[in-house]
Amino acid sequence: MNRNRRTNSVRESDTRLNDSDRIIEGAGSWDAIEWTKIDQPISRPVPHGLSDFLYEAEEVLAEGYGVLVNTDEAGTLFVTNFRLLFLSEGSRDIIALGTIPLATIERFNKIVIKQQSGPRQSDKTPTRRLLQVIGKDMRIIIFAFRPRTKQRRAVFEALLRCAWPTRLWDLYAFSSGPSRFSNTSPRVRLVNEYLRLLGVESRHSSLSTIESGSFTSSNNWWRISDINATYEMCSTYPFSLLLPKSIRDEDVLQACKFRARCRLPVISWCDRRTGAVLARSSQPLVGLMMNMRSNADENLVGALCTELPGGKRGRRKLYIADARPRKNALANGAMGGGSESSSNYFQSEIVFFGIDNIHAMRESLVRLRDYLDTHGTRSSDGMSSFLRHGGWSWGGGNLTSMSASVSTLGDSGWLIHIQNVLAGSAWIAARVAIESATVLVHCSDGWDRTSQLVALASLLLDPYYRTFKGFQALVEKDWLAFGHPFAERAGMAGLSGSGSELPRQSSGTNFASSPMRQQPGTFPSQSSMPNQTQTSNNYSPIFLQWIDCVSQLLRMYPFAFEFSSAYLVDFLDCSLSCRFGNFLCNRQKEREQYGVSDACGCLWMYLDDMRASGGSSHVHYNLFYDPSKHDGPLLPPAAALAPTLWPQFHLRWSCPAEAQAGEVEAQCRSLVDRIAELQKAKNIAESKARETIAAMEAVKAEIRNEKQISSTAMNLARKANRENDIIKRAIQSLGCRIHVSGNDDCTINIESNLNNLPERLTSSRSTRGSPNAYDEKTETPLSVTLTPDEDDDVSENPILRVCENLCPQRTRDGGCKWPDSSCAQLESQFLGLRANYDAFDRLSIYDSYFQPE
Repeated sequence: MNRNRRTNSVRESDTRLNDSDRIIEGAGSWDAIEWTKIDQPISRPVPHGLSDFLYEAEEVLAEGYGVLVNTDEAGTLFVTNFRLLFLSEGSRDIIALGTIPLATIERFNKIVIKQQSGPRQSDKTPTRRLLQVIGKDMRIIIFAFRPRTKQRRAVFEALLRCAWPTRLWDLYAFSSGPSRFSNTSPRVRLVNEYLRLLGVESRHSSLSTIESGSFTSSNNWWRISDINATYEMCSTYPFSLLLPKSIRDEDVLQACKFRARCRLPVISWCDRRTGAVLARSSQPLVGLMMNMRSNADENLVGALCTELPGGKRGRRKLYIADARPRKNALANGAMGGGSESSSNYFQSEIVFFGIDNIHAMRESLVRLRDYLDTHGTRSSDGMSSFLRHGGWSWGGGNLTSMSASVSTLGDSGWLIHIQNVLAGSAWIAARVAIESATVLVHCSDGWDRTSQLVALASLLLDPYYRTFKGFQALVEKDWLAFGHPFAERAGMAGLSGSGSELPRQSSGTNFASSPMRQQPGTFPSQSSMPNQTQTSNNYSPIFLQWIDCVSQLLRMYPFAFEFSSAYLVDFLDCSLSCRFGNFLCNRQKEREQYGVSDACGCLWMYLDDMRASGGSSHVHYNLFYDPSKHDGPLLPPAAALAPTLWPQFHLRWSCPAEAQAGEVEAQCRSLVDRIAELQKAKNIAESKARETIAAMEAVKAEIRNEKQISSTAMNLARKANRENDIIKRAIQSLGCRIHVSGNDDCTINIESNLNNLPERLTSSRSTRGSPNAYDEKTETPLSVTLTPDEDDDVSENPILRVCENLCPQRTRDGGCKWPDSSCAQLESQFLGLRANYDAFDRLSIYDSYFQPE
């Protein structure tokens, strides 16, 4: 349509598109979206950087250029063997809203909207070609394509081929393989959980013990049985069961015939301290007249009620919790089912919880999704709820219409269903924790509402299940092992017939009215896939509803859970995507039959790897987790069971800004990270301070050692000075004068008249009080250098012999007390010295220096 023919309600789109790719968006209605006329289709090759966004073994099958109408963003839509991927043209990045795994798609439709032509367009009727994709994760996506390019057809046909595989092996989980997320044996984990419940954690199971059949164990009350090891007794139960120790296997085989699908009463959780038991089963086959009985079943149920602890008399009370409304239980009697009679079970009480069936849950989710898409800030028609229909969605000044629009949330019934499941689970937990009673829970088949109630009550009773490892054990035990039909309920590929065909399950409800809010003058037509013959009426968001209940408990008790709401969202997305094999098929027997755990990756390993990559600050960790505050059962009162929408899941597509309910948590996480960095810096500073202190102590020790060495050296120096003074005085007493120059040269002046030496020595004795007095006129100085003379014979030199005899450092055996002195090194070679030896013989003034022999 030419630009001059556009109405005033039409404006140009974002400048991200060029002239040939422009889409015109209406300011007030969906119908104002129109395409410009183009002459030639534009082909766009696959971007070179697309491989950076693809997973392992993910292959591109088809592509088409279009616009994500929800956000009015242009880009390329790729269909791979795993997902529908939308790559933005502007940012060259994946748009999360437009990217959805194929298994998460509930249905998709081709839509053509024809507008009423104006007076000048009588010969032409403009049309818009759209592709509508409805997801199981609360989003509705609309893609628009240019007309006459056949790009929508290519994408649609690729979705037909890949979104509805006919064989199990065509799923992406088998194409990608286990990779690095290999799965360990679910059997081993189940038996280890049984051992934990029995209180024998010291014993651990292994694959070899299970294959050999030696995994059975027991305590005083209960035992692990291998009666269903080959799945012959019940194909939807696990291979090992936790049963009362007093019941024989023969009685168990007889009792299973009285329950629907042979799902007999077995223990799901038990308190080894009090003996309280939480058991599960399917409905009893009491018949139309409600008069059928089974002694084996009654004995088995009675054995669940052990004696009260602490020496109390009597047996504990038995509660039989029927999750269905009473009228539904009575109606099932026409098909052979029904409910128990309290008169047939000793000291028992029957309670009906009134939780609706899977069909009511499915319709409730559809209404909730329509409500969010209609009143969200980002709807599938690309229009805000504040602008739609002139603002009537929020009253438009009319309080009555505003109240009517807001009340549609209550009309969906979703929160009422959540409250019913929470209330039933809290009631069960209170009976077990407060009364130490035994509670037997069942619905019709015992794998939908029963799994919800038992798993949620176990979560309330046992703090272990509120950790990462315990949550995995809980899901694997009460949902996977006990046969919740994930393939049918979650709409994933399930086995049928011989197991080779895998029809995709989907809701048969028509969703066209949700995104296509028809305006006057529009005539929509659509082509929907799959048709009614290809769908199953068993699709229902039972597991999603249970995860929603867990998020409500996490909101009420933020200190009790190790994991966060973000972990629940990622966990639910992975379970819906079919990327891993944990939630494929309808029961554990089928997963083992087709080797799913060996051929596919493990969801739990993937989530563990995500947390390991982010450390303790990863978003999956609950910042407020404090196990000491809730180390026992959680027993919420009825007044606290007021559920709200789960923002992180329900609002993330329609109200992305309001979905950030975890913004406070994100800021707290940022503060925690900052505190951790500061603590790390503090630890580093303290470590450096300790190193500095240690270095200072070492320096102090060295200084003390140096001072000690210096003190020792000073003492030695003072001693040497005293000895030098002694030697000097001794030599001076011989009439010699000693002078030591600055360069350590020693000069000795000796009188030339050696004949008068005795008189001088005698005179010296008489002038002992003045040792420095001498007659300078009578002495003739002679300089002698203390160097050895090779020609001098020491033995013939009398002066040397005198020096040796008179040396104060000589010992009695002829050694020297001062071996390092120069006289010892030079052997006292005073060259040219002549002395009066008679005068030396008469010396007596140095008796204190020269000791008599």
